[in-house]
Amino acid sequence: MQITLMKGKIHRASVTEADLNYEGSISIDRALMDAAGFLVNERVEIYNIETGARFATYVIEAPKRSGTIGLNGAAARLAMIGDNVIIVAYASFDEVEAKTFTPRVVLVDRENRILPGRRL
Repeated sequence: MQITLMKGKIHRASVTEADLNYEGSISIDRALMDAAGFLVNERVEIYNIETGARFATYVIEAPKRSGTIGLNGAAARLAMIGDNVIIVAYASFDEVEAKTFTPRVVLVDRENRILPGRRL
């Protein structure tokens, strides 16, 4: 049996860009990607704290330490610049792995800088 768990998340990131004419995806600061354990092209779920909108897309890399959280293509219609979002990736585990796995949780400030030493 496979069990789906949260693999990693970026909590309360601020949307910095919205580009309706881009082909699609979410651009995420490389430092945030690394901290959360996200890979380029990985599927993520986005939860807009301001509106309640929930949607999925895939990750593309933005420059490291840029603070970029950019919604592209159709996703750009689901959040505005300044909205706070939660970005979550999930993975499947067997029951043994699931019991010992610890997800990566990244908390950020208003400029999308990692807050050290804080965990949910």
